[in-house]
Amino acid sequence: MPRALLLLALLLAVPACAEEGAPPNAEASAPRLARRERLDSAALAEVYARAATLPKLRSLLVEQRDTLVAERYFGGARRDRPANLKSASKSVVSALVGAALAEGALRDLRQTVGELLPADARGLDSAKRAITLEDLLSMRSGLESTSIGNYGAWVSSRDWIRYALARPMVAPPGHDGGPMIYSTGNTHLLAAILTRATGASLYRQYVRALARPLGIAPREWPTDPRGIYFGGNEMRMTPREMLRFGALYLHGGVAPPGTPAAGRQILPRAWVDSSWAPRTTSGFSGHQYGYGWWQRASGGHAVHFAWGYGGQFVFVVPDLALVVVATSDPDAPERDHGHLDAVHALLDDIVAAAGR
Repeated sequence: MPRALLLLALLLAVPACAEEGAPPNAEASAPRLARRERLDSAALAEVYARAATLPKLRSLLVEQRDTLVAERYFGGARRDRPANLKSASKSVVSALVGAALAEGALRDLRQTVGELLPADARGLDSAKRAITLEDLLSMRSGLESTSIGNYGAWVSSRDWIRYALARPMVAPPGHDGGPMIYSTGNTHLLAAILTRATGASLYRQYVRALARPLGIAPREWPTDPRGIYFGGNEMRMTPREMLRFGALYLHGGVAPPGTPAAGRQILPRAWVDSSWAPRTTSGFSGHQYGYGWWQRASGGHAVHFAWGYGGQFVFVVPDLALVVVATSDPDAPERDHGHLDAVHALLDDIVAAAGR
């Protein structure tokens, strides 16, 4: 029997509900497939066979038209074990900015650091005080990055907010045509702004605006020395919860079926559209970036994705009603041994299977 047909037979022979954990042999244990799947089953089986060969991959989940099509865990990962989102947390912080705007806690994206963080902005020059919410959301603050080589010194500092604001301006901000400079410090400034503007911790905002409506278990994550929850890193969700977050955006801010707030608009549709609109391009990856979300194309389809260090992804492909989640070892560099490219290749083949 040809290998693809063998994989397909195995895939169709297993129950629809995914089990926790994953044996090492992809031929002996195919991904669990829902009976209502609409993807090319043989092609999807091949994708999961390849996925099982990636030593850093921990989970791969595929949902189409609100049906969990396939789900598998690797390397000791479990369905009920939360994954560290790493920088995919930035997409969550972006959602909280949208919620704060909708509720009136923030006025608009033209508001500045000088206005929103007056105590921390005291003594800053006019260029830094003029950095806007939009500049921070789109990674175009113009400030030297706190990420990559500067990350350790930043998170070891006594005041993350003032350390980020003390970085030199190395480019004009976005509102003056400046380029993308990826920096977790930008998103942490958003966390401080949200905390001050709403009068609630970022954790409480997250629970109220997203976790509770989507049925995501509330889990606290680290804070900075001031007690401000880390904006843009270290949040945790199970892979299935990550699917729900992606489905929220797929549905234009409406809570997806099967969640406590199903059918309710919990983020404005306009915010989803604005978050996905390309604002700049990364000189590192070549991908476009909006408000906390990355963009690329796959087989002629627009793909919007949350991306975290090591290979944590929530991919949303609107015109195929597709959400794909991949999690990976959060402590291993994603580009080692081509892991990042391999995950994107899996996504491309899933998109191709969904489009047939």
